[in-house]
Amino acid sequence: MGGGFRVLHLVRPFLAFLPEVQSADRKIPFREKFIYTVISLFIFLVCSQLPLYGIHSTTGADPFYWMRVILASSRGTVMELGITPIVTSGLVMQLLAGSKIIEVDNNVREDRALLNGAQKLLGILIAVGQAVAYVLSGMYGSVGQLGVGNSILIIVQLCFAGIIVICLDELLQKGYGLGSGISLFIATNICEGIIWKAFSPTTVNSGRGAEFEGAIIALFHLLITRTDKVRALREAFYRQNLPNVTNLLATVLIFLIVIYFQGFRVVLPVRSKNARGQQGSYPIKLFYTSNMPIILQSALVSNLYFISQLLYRRYGGNFFVNLLGKWQESEYSGGQFIPVGGLAYYVTAPSSLADIAANPFHALFYLVFMLSACALFSKTWIEVSGSSARDVAKQLKEQQMVMPGHRDSNLQKELNRYIPTAAAFGGLCIGALTVVADLMGAIGSGTGILLAVTIIYQYFETYEKEKVSELGLFGF
Repeated sequence: MGGGFRVLHLVRPFLAFLPEVQSADRKIPFREKFIYTVISLFIFLVCSQLPLYGIHSTTGADPFYWMRVILASSRGTVMELGITPIVTSGLVMQLLAGSKIIEVDNNVREDRALLNGAQKLLGILIAVGQAVAYVLSGMYGSVGQLGVGNSILIIVQLCFAGIIVICLDELLQKGYGLGSGISLFIATNICEGIIWKAFSPTTVNSGRGAEFEGAIIALFHLLITRTDKVRALREAFYRQNLPNVTNLLATVLIFLIVIYFQGFRVVLPVRSKNARGQQGSYPIKLFYTSNMPIILQSALVSNLYFISQLLYRRYGGNFFVNLLGKWQESEYSGGQFIPVGGLAYYVTAPSSLADIAANPFHALFYLVFMLSACALFSKTWIEVSGSSARDVAKQLKEQQMVMPGHRDSNLQKELNRYIPTAAAFGGLCIGALTVVADLMGAIGSGTGILLAVTIIYQYFETYEKEKVSELGLFGF
């Protein structure tokens, strides 16, 4: 092979030292897959609640606040890094392989093993780099306060948790569980946030006396304690700066809309050249690239927020730094900084309908940015991930599949009629749904809901396939 193979070849000496989950050597029944998935989720949830030992404090602004939704991370816990190392290494290797900088033949077992090893090694190196950066940046107190021993201990804890996440994802991907660990952890993190904001029993004093944070609990509390029931209902539905019932209803509505759109697809008939009479189909969904556009768009915006905040704190008076973003401490979000000017402000969703009326240009810019970014990322992703019309046509030809009524040479042309359109329009729809969710004030942000719904739907489809393969039995 070319130079790309030699680059992967450098990983070979490290393979013996990397943690590895052996591929399943038998068909794992659904019941066992379900148990493995639940155990993996339990380990992740324990780690996301386990506080880091040796930290001095986690008070003040959280520079990664905006990224935590898509990274399934919890501040001040062992799961501080979340899925960042594995997602970043996966994206880097996918981009390198897709752009042919490294050459990988997925039909060759050794190539797949080397690529997997390279991705794992890069993920561990990213975990180490991020853990060191977190400690040195003073996120848990200055290194002088922590001491060298505690600093090293924190780095070890974060790296070990990163390796656990990589192994859990590999365990599920290699046939022992359902879906992928990354998707499972993202969806769990988002759903946990939504349920907490609906039923949280903690009280918050926002100037009107003690109120329950959870929207549902607050509704019943207000109805029981207030004599004016109509006013109590109005407050429960429209209270500011805390989750309200309207936010909850908006969340449910967006869930239902996204599930409805998931059913939109074009099914192309295909048949085998060799096995006469064997018919099949190749479905092209409206959400052809699934949740990748919103993950990439969120990663872009989150990194912009992080860099902008960092620069603004040090060089707040600089014109170009202000152009990137101006930040101000929010009185309602426990020391978090919110963008109030510059590019960071314009790529942030308007906070309310009143905000849209007061700043129509902000709303318009945000809408155009979301739609164009999601459509562009979706179209780009099909090229680098091996799911373009050319790649699909090649796969079908290798499987000796043809489209009835079309010559082999026309297969790519026929797929080109649907795949790029589905990718761009699907990305556009995902962007539009995110905007609608944000403007309606849905709990967990539009990005979070889109990710949760698409992942849950994928799990539902996986369950349906498993059920069919086990002759309609649930597996228990």
